[in-house]
Amino acid sequence: MAAAYEQAQKGLRKGGIPIGSVIVHNNKIIGRGYNQRIQKQSVVHHAEMDALENMGRKNADFYNNCTIYTTLSPCIMCTGAILLYGISKVVIGENKSFKGEEKLLMSRGVNVKVIQNCQCIEMMSNFIEKNPQLWKEDIGL
Repeated sequence: MAAAYEQAQKGLRKGGIPIGSVIVHNNKIIGRGYNQRIQKQSVVHHAEMDALENMGRKNADFYNNCTIYTTLSPCIMCTGAILLYGISKVVIGENKSFKGEEKLLMSRGVNVKVIQNCQCIEMMSNFIEKNPQLWKEDIGL
């Protein structure tokens, strides 16, 4: 989770929304990403999508043996990508700021673990307090 948090901080330093993600295979980080919706004027460049993009194409069996770490509970789009590629485990930093599609992931057999990391909670709480309109835009409100 520390590496995902570092990615979120990187995004925040670059003027974006502080959500980070990493993908791990055989205890090695193979993809890193952060939310770049602001920086790239994108509607789809979420942290999980960025990490998937940065890890490159792999075969189906490879994805099945991956864990994705994300600082915030994944939205429906990112959940769809996790399911599409068959990632078997999701570790979520926090879901107090936003509760994504955890039930959908679990219903499809994905191992989901929410750790309520205090750094992730504090980071998102501070961001939301300072940027309520930007946050509402990001989560579709």
